[in-house]
Amino acid sequence: MDMTETLDVLSSCTGVTDILKRVGDKWTVQVIVALVDRPRRFNELKRHVGGVSQQMLTRTLKTLERDGVIERRVFDTTPPQVEYELTAFGRSLADPVRQLAEWAVRHRSTIHDNRLRYDAKR
Repeated sequence: MDMTETLDVLSSCTGVTDILKRVGDKWTVQVIVALVDRPRRFNELKRHVGGVSQQMLTRTLKTLERDGVIERRVFDTTPPQVEYELTAFGRSLADPVRQLAEWAVRHRSTIHDNRLRYDAKR
C-alpha cells in the first residue's frame, strides 16, 4: 500500500469512527428504537428512554435531526406540540441498531460473567 492509499484508508476510518460513535451512543440507540414503531412527542420519548436527562435527550434529538435520521415536526396548536419521527434514512439505520440493542440485551449476562472472570485473574 502506498502513502496515498494509506492516507485514504486513515481518513475513511476517521469519518467512519465519527459516525459509529454517534450511532453507537446509548441514547441514540434508545431513541431510534423508541421511534421505530411510530412518531413520539418529547415527554413520551423521555419516559421511553429511561434515565436520560432532558438536556441529553434534547442534544441527542438535535444531533439526529442534523444528521437526517429524524424529523422534528411542530404542530400549530396552543401550546405548540412537537413530534419526532424517523426519516426514511433513519429507518434504514433502525434495523441494524435494533439488532445491536437486542444483541446487547441477549448477551449482557455473558459479558458481565466474562468481565468478572477476567478481573479475578488480575
